[in-house]
Amino acid sequence: MAVKIIFLEEFGKAFVPKKFIPTLRKYMLKSGFDEVPYKFFGLLFYISAAITFFLYIIYIFQYLKKFSLFEIYIYSAIAWFIVQLFFAIFFILLVYFYLDLRIYSRTKKMEDQLPEFLQVLSSNLRGGMTFERALWAAIKPRFEILGIEMAKVSKKVMTGYEVSKALTELADKYDSLMLRRTVDLMISELESGGNVAELIDRIVDNLKETKALKNEMSGAAIAYVIFISVIVVVISPLLFALSSQLLIVIVGFVDKLSGATQATTTLPFTFSKVNVKPEEFQIFSTIAIFVISLFSSMIVSIVEKGDIKGGIKYIPIFVVGSMSMYYFFIKVIQTFFTISV
Repeated sequence: MAVKIIFLEEFGKAFVPKKFIPTLRKYMLKSGFDEVPYKFFGLLFYISAAITFFLYIIYIFQYLKKFSLFEIYIYSAIAWFIVQLFFAIFFILLVYFYLDLRIYSRTKKMEDQLPEFLQVLSSNLRGGMTFERALWAAIKPRFEILGIEMAKVSKKVMTGYEVSKALTELADKYDSLMLRRTVDLMISELESGGNVAELIDRIVDNLKETKALKNEMSGAAIAYVIFISVIVVVISPLLFALSSQLLIVIVGFVDKLSGATQATTTLPFTFSKVNVKPEEFQIFSTIAIFVISLFSSMIVSIVEKGDIKGGIKYIPIFVVGSMSMYYFFIKVIQTFFTISV
């Protein structure tokens, strides 16, 4: 009743353009959702409105008090629209990022399970089953995502769907060249009346060879991964920590010399103060290390996995590791200089 009163689903549908609904529907199916979560979209709208309201009351309205009532109304409307639009776009990008990663993860799991599934399918065909029955019998709980998708394909076929059409719809749900080529070959062999089991065996052999080559290439790139990891997690924080301590020493040295010069006034030159503050340099160092860690994790992902999405797990490892080492080195170097002095 409460959800109906605040119109979660209605707001969610209202802010999705009609021409994007079919595309959104396909995208949600790829990510494993059978229905478009309009209520969730409506909830995000209310969250963005609540954040905008608090920001308006706490910050924006304080700057608008000096204007006239009409100007306050106009500027408030503009500010509210811009701020809420910003948070709406932010939430949209966040949801898109999550769904994209979910699609990628599901596709990779499906590709890992495909060779084993095809082996079971081939065994069923060699046992004398028709392709439809062999497909249904090959569905096992251990295949997880692929098993669920193949179960949907089998149900469609049992209700009168053409096998080729059902398999094509399955291939269209995933951005997988491996699945697309496998489905195309199977459909071609089924339509020509050839030996499907023999074709599937050859496909399985090719998939296993491809996977072995990828693993070999990934193993060959491990030296580059280790080199980049050491540079990002150890060397870079150490250099920034040393630079920070060096700046502190230089600032203290220059301050002492400038004070001595002003006291004696015998030297023909004077020392000006260092414009860069150690606190500002630490902020710069933190931002620089974060950016270096972020892009380095992407590079490592490309080197090892062949794409950026597969290396999302490296981002927290690189960022947390490099930040921790940076502050650790700062403490160690400051302790060393304190003892030396």
